[in-house]
Amino acid sequence: MSNSPKTIHVLAFANVQLLDVTGPLQVFATANDIAAQQGLPPPYAPTVIAAGGGAVRSSAGLAMFAEPLPEQPSDTLIIAGGWGTYAAAQDSGLVHWVRQQAAVSRRVASVCTGAFLLAASGWLDGRRVVTHWTRCEQLAQQYPRLRVEPNPIFINDGPVWTSAGVTAGIDLSLALVEADLGRAMALDVARQLVVFLKRPGGQSQFSVTLDLQRQGSRFDELHTWIAENLTLDLGLPALALQAGMSERSFIRHYRADTGQTPARAIEQIRVETARRLLGDTIVPIKRIATQCGFGSEETLRRSFLRAMGVTPQAYRERFSRECVGESGE
Repeated sequence: MSNSPKTIHVLAFANVQLLDVTGPLQVFATANDIAAQQGLPPPYAPTVIAAGGGAVRSSAGLAMFAEPLPEQPSDTLIIAGGWGTYAAAQDSGLVHWVRQQAAVSRRVASVCTGAFLLAASGWLDGRRVVTHWTRCEQLAQQYPRLRVEPNPIFINDGPVWTSAGVTAGIDLSLALVEADLGRAMALDVARQLVVFLKRPGGQSQFSVTLDLQRQGSRFDELHTWIAENLTLDLGLPALALQAGMSERSFIRHYRADTGQTPARAIEQIRVETARRLLGDTIVPIKRIATQCGFGSEETLRRSFLRAMGVTPQAYRERFSRECVGESGE
């Protein structure tokens, strides 16, 4: 580690989303705490900044104290999001400062709708970007030079990082820590904060079950039941019975409501559960296959490879701190 801490400036404004500011700040502060425990100097100097400085009121009603906009370059400039970002993007003075500061900073990032302010500066033109999934279409329409991708948790395009909504700012910050200090430190920070093990940026913004439910489907309760009973018989007769329909009616209505077959949805839920267990536990892969209802480790492997593009073992080796050496018992 360098003896000179990297300056992390988190830009706030009126009606900023509180967690967009405090989430990243805490990640870098925790990295400092862990470094101190190891007898090392602090790697970061995180600071909240705002135009004019002073008290900045968040959309949650809690005010925070911010330093004035710095004249010196940032190592990392992070632009928070929230309802106030749209007004901030109309502030020509602030937009100009963001443009100038981004040009002299080592890297720049946005959390959630902070992408709108960063886009207003022109710094996202031609780049792959993401924001909260409910605002991706708006961002693409308002700034057509951007290559908006609605699914990832965060995207790194050169020196520019953008992230999805709220807690994705923590994932992005963990990725920044990993880029600076290595994977072990990033995972130590994640464990210290008791957050889910560091998620890869390409992971979807929403879970399979939430994705199925966000359409207001009549099968919401069924999807919850499936996720809680993956080891049971989940054939059509059992599903139709649980849904209170005939098999023929169930198949027709399920496909109309979700756009896919029950078998496909069950496989997605099983893979998502397996992914979580691979990252968050040291349960052997053979046992995970059984717990998720795959029947065999090979069936899990094929489904996981199809859905995630990597094998279960490769996923665990990349995203779990405590990997088991073998997949069996």
